[in-house]
Amino acid sequence: MQLVEYYVSVGEGALRGVYRRPTVLKRFPDGINGEVFFQKRVPAARPDWLHTATVHFPSGRSAEELCPLDVAHIIWAVNLGCVDFNPWPVRDSDLDCSDELRVDLDPMPGVTFDDVRRVAGCVHDVLEELGIPGFPKTSGSRGIHINVPIEPRWGFTDVRQGALALAREVERRMPEIATSKWWKEERGTRVFIDYNQNARDHTVASAYSVRPVPNARVSAPFTWDELDAVDPNELTIFTVPARFAAIGDPAAGADGMAFSLQPLLDLARRDSEERGLADAPWPPHFAKAPGEPTRARPSVRRSP
Repeated sequence: MQLVEYYVSVGEGALRGVYRRPTVLKRFPDGINGEVFFQKRVPAARPDWLHTATVHFPSGRSAEELCPLDVAHIIWAVNLGCVDFNPWPVRDSDLDCSDELRVDLDPMPGVTFDDVRRVAGCVHDVLEELGIPGFPKTSGSRGIHINVPIEPRWGFTDVRQGALALAREVERRMPEIATSKWWKEERGTRVFIDYNQNARDHTVASAYSVRPVPNARVSAPFTWDELDAVDPNELTIFTVPARFAAIGDPAAGADGMAFSLQPLLDLARRDSEERGLADAPWPPHFAKAPGEPTRARPSVRRSP
């Protein structure tokens, strides 16, 4: 009941994160300490008013996924045991062209949140130089997400290419704490900029999603002016409703915005032509780039 009340209280913001987006159901039928499973396909027994969209995966298979139109769709999913929501970066009007580039800053073990903040600030600097806005939020875990509204005229491959170019530019500027390296054993104690979150069938927790952690942290939007002070541990199911009531949704400005991906594609072209950089590894279930291993390398075990 408390989870339902939470999503109702931040309904406008939570809906903004998933509105008309195919959304994976991440279900915890026995609570966050029990078994969890991702359900891509909506149940056959569902309300007539439930809106869905059929998406296609790299494997060639497809699924009819939840595609929320209002807060009632969110509450329906919560009543199935969904705690957080994981939408695609597309709308049901065009399921093959992303309208959002996602920057996922994922700190490796031993990395402080101060370093995550520093990398996020560098992402902000690069985007500003290219004339592209980004809207930050805590991940609800240990990282930060930055969503960039783009025109829905580029496919997943192009958007991923732009995200990779952005990651590499940030890595060039602060190689001591930022990395674009896909293999875990190559990342060291740095913040991984996960460009592959922009590949087809990859999703991240949406704005105002409650994360399945003991203190019920929230993936909460914040302003760039708050970057130096934002603390994920203070943004929880218990505190975010009051914050939302007081200041509204810091991500509301993204509504109606749509920027060109071309500046990032130009950066990717320079990486290729002037710096000789090839494509970077794709997730394991995607077709491989020339010379890439056909199976993912196992992570190296390190002593505590």
